[in-house]
Amino acid sequence: MELGLLAALNEERSQRRAVLVVTELASGAQRLIREADIDAEDEADALRAALLSGRSRVQPGEAGERFVAVHVPAPKFVVVGAVHISQALAPMAIAAGFDVTIVDPRTAFATAERFAGLRLIAEWPDEALPAIGLDRWTAFAALTHDPKIDDDAIAAALNAGCFYVGALGSRKTHAKRLERLAECGVNERDTARIHAPIGLDIGAQSPAEIAVAVLAEAIAALRGGQHAR
Repeated sequence: MELGLLAALNEERSQRRAVLVVTELASGAQRLIREADIDAEDEADALRAALLSGRSRVQPGEAGERFVAVHVPAPKFVVVGAVHISQALAPMAIAAGFDVTIVDPRTAFATAERFAGLRLIAEWPDEALPAIGLDRWTAFAALTHDPKIDDDAIAAALNAGCFYVGALGSRKTHAKRLERLAECGVNERDTARIHAPIGLDIGAQSPAEIAVAVLAEAIAALRGGQHAR
């Protein structure tokens, strides 16, 4: 790999931006394609599919076969609310490859005993989230059911462009949430991205079942599935 291309690749990776490195197998020629530039490519659909899969692959191209090396940041999962759903969700999300952080200012809930071995931050979201670094490759779930904790965190996740933003609560609860967010200046285009009620509609009842539904919905969003927004 040429030094200039390697330097560009390392810079994108350091900024947690997804890139593709395309190598023409016949000639060995290489080029870097940033995620933001994929739609301008002649074979954008195939390149986008490779990026969303997270897996490098050989593809046919106009000049013959090419190897598409996929470089995507490790996905994060930030959960606001040290609740029963979070206790089930966190280990499953870790097993699925997410870097999980639990945030909750309520120290009665955010205890090491309840979340042993997990990254747990017992602070208000407005204090904790900047250090965590929400971005395009972050899934976010608000689970406290407390507007004082959830609302500002949801707004921050939307502003950061998190690929998944979910919030616990009924449709009635969510309608009131939308009113509050609008009053705080969050536009309708952004609030339309919120998955609420949170999780795929699988009839989940227990905290563990709800956690499965949430994780499945987040993975669908990450991979560009039919439930993505």
